[in-house]
Amino acid sequence: DASETYDLTDALQGIEPPLWRRPLLPPSLNLPDLHHVLQAAFGWRDEHLHEFIIGGLAYGAPELADEAAAEDDPRTFEATDVHLRDFDLYHVPDPRFLYHYDFGDSWLHLVAFEQRIARDSSRKYYPACIDGARHGPPEDAGGPSGYAEFLETWSDPAHEEHKAMRQWAGRTFHPEKFDLQATDKAVKSACRKARGDYLFRRH
Repeated sequence: DASETYDLTDALQGIEPPLWRRPLLPPSLNLPDLHHVLQAAFGWRDEHLHEFIIGGLAYGAPELADEAAAEDDPRTFEATDVHLRDFDLYHVPDPRFLYHYDFGDSWLHLVAFEQRIARDSSRKYYPACIDGARHGPPEDAGGPSGYAEFLETWSDPAHEEHKAMRQWAGRTFHPEKFDLQATDKAVKSACRKARGDYLFRRH
């Protein structure tokens, strides 16, 4: 329904204190759109493989997944075929799924549908990010355990790698900083660029 938008939460698993984002998304968005939205929401650069795990099935870009998959890995289905409106939010008791990014670091996101709400006419463009907590981990931080070790080094001036970690993460990084305005702008930009498919397919 064009008059509705979906209120979701996306929580990064294995991270304490909680690290999450809350996007408002139109039902017409498909999974590649959502992939680019989530990349922007966490400040990542789409440098690694990903998949959506929905009802035990994997969705993504089959041409990339097939190159990396072992013979006994399950098939990856085409992500462009699945839209947010395809989820029956009124009849599924627990409408949640996983977004798995960077199979080496293995970042797992739990994406949950919170509610359907009427579109706010004061908002000129959807999607939007309306809330969140904490800065996204840098790319290649090593997953939840590696990120915990990185934060220890980053915050300890006495550590021999402290200066190197500060330089690697960049001056704008602070683990507890969440810039809502910048994140909302990045999410909108990412979705405009995606236009219903993966960016790499246009290159």
